[in-house]
Amino acid sequence: MSNANFSESRTTPRAPIELKVEYRRVNSFFADYTRNISHGGTFIATTAPLSIGTRFRFLLTLPGAAAPYELLGEVTWSKAEGDNPGMGICFIWDDETERRRFESSVEKMMEASLGPELTHRLLKRQP
Repeated sequence: MSNANFSESRTTPRAPIELKVEYRRVNSFFADYTRNISHGGTFIATTAPLSIGTRFRFLLTLPGAAAPYELLGEVTWSKAEGDNPGMGICFIWDDETERRRFESSVEKMMEASLGPELTHRLLKRQP
């Protein structure tokens, strides 16, 4: 496992939410689930995490979205064994419009999951 203290170093608030994530690995197709999500990244629960530094495109299905988001991510840490195996993913944006559109959707999900007051307080803490 790399970066054991990753959760303490997060700079964006995360909403605990399970979303379907689909991606390819060599010639195999994977469908896993997120455990949480933020503006900057997500945790994908999987017993077969990708290597740290791997960049890959994946589909993330958000509630209420017309279609899944196709995102580029990079594996920043992984844990294959023990409790909660999976990988931490940092989002990589093709452009600012894509980032803003996705962040707006994440904020709406956080509001639905955590309520408007808590979401506002969490987002207000950001620099």
